[in-house]
Amino acid sequence: MTKHRENRSVDREHTDHLLQEIDEQEHARATGNLHHQAQVQLHSMVKRSKELSSIWKGDPEELLRFRRGMRLTEIDTSSTPGFPGNKADGRRFIDLSSEDLMSLQHLLYANGAVGSKRRLLLILQGMDASGKGGIVKHVFSQVNPMGIHYHGFGAPTALELQHDFLWRVRRELPKAGWMAVFDRSQYEDIVMPRIFGTYPESVWRGRYQTVRDFEQHLVDDGCEVIKVFLATSKEAQRKRFLKRLDDPTKHWKFAESDLDARDRWPEYMDAWQEVFEETSTPDAPWYVVPADRRWYSRAVVSELLRSRLQGMQLQWPKASFDLNEARRRLKAESSEA
Repeated sequence: MTKHRENRSVDREHTDHLLQEIDEQEHARATGNLHHQAQVQLHSMVKRSKELSSIWKGDPEELLRFRRGMRLTEIDTSSTPGFPGNKADGRRFIDLSSEDLMSLQHLLYANGAVGSKRRLLLILQGMDASGKGGIVKHVFSQVNPMGIHYHGFGAPTALELQHDFLWRVRRELPKAGWMAVFDRSQYEDIVMPRIFGTYPESVWRGRYQTVRDFEQHLVDDGCEVIKVFLATSKEAQRKRFLKRLDDPTKHWKFAESDLDARDRWPEYMDAWQEVFEETSTPDAPWYVVPADRRWYSRAVVSELLRSRLQGMQLQWPKASFDLNEARRRLKAESSEA
C-alpha cells in the first residue's frame, strides 16, 4: 500500500512536471503569436500611415522645404500646397493622422526606455499671431503627454545672458525617446540682435556656423530636427490682432511692441530670408509653411511629424530578460498565497 502511494506520488510529480512543461510551451507559442501580432499591427499601422500620406498630391517635405532661390516675400501665405481638400477635409485628415502619430510616438518612447538615442526636436518660428501656440496645442492633442516636452523661448534672462546663447537651448533638448517642441528657439538670438542692434554684426552673423554645427551634432547623435517657419501675411496678422483686441480673454497676448514689429516687417522678412539661406541644410532643413489657413499649417506639421517618425523604422523592443522565468516567479507567488 505504501509502495502504491509512493508510485502515485511519483506519477503525480511526473504529471505535474509534464503539465508545467506543456504550459510553458503554450506560453512560448502564445508569446510568439503575440510578438507576431505586434509585428503585424506595426506593419499595418505603417502601411496605413503611408496610405494616409498618399492623400497629399505632393510630399510636404519636398514641396515646402526651403531651396535656393525661394523668396519668403513671394510665398502665397493663403495657399495650401499639396493638399487637395478644404478645411473640413483638413480637419478629417488631422483626426486620422493623430492615431498613427500617437502610436509612432509611443514606439519612439519605448525604444528610448531601452537605450535608443533616437529622439525628435520640432522648432516653430514665425511672426506674432502666425499660429505657433495653436500648433503646440494641436501637437500635444495628438500624442501622449508622457514623452513630450514643450518650451517657449522669450528674451534671454539675466542668468541666460551670462552663458553662451545656446546654453538655454541645450537645457531643453529632448531626452532619448522623447519629442520636444520649441516655440521660438536659438534663431531668436540671430534675428533679434540683427534687427535691434543689441550685438555687433560680427557676433550675430558668426552664430550661423555655430547653429549649423550644433544642429548637425544633434542629427549625428540620433535626434531628428524639424524646423518650421509659419509664413503669414501682414494683413492676416492685422486681422488676428484685431480679434485679440476684441476679446478680453486675449488682451494678455497683445503688446504695443507687436505694433512696432509690424512697422519693421520688411526687416524681419530679410532677416528670416537670410536665416533660411544660411541654416537650411540637408540634415536639418527649413520648411516654410503657408499659415494664413491654420487648418492647413496644422495638417502639414502633423504630416511632417508622422513622416519623420515613420522614417525611423523603429521596432518594438524585444525583452532583455527570460520571459518564462518571469512568468514562473509570478505564478509561484500565486501558489504561495
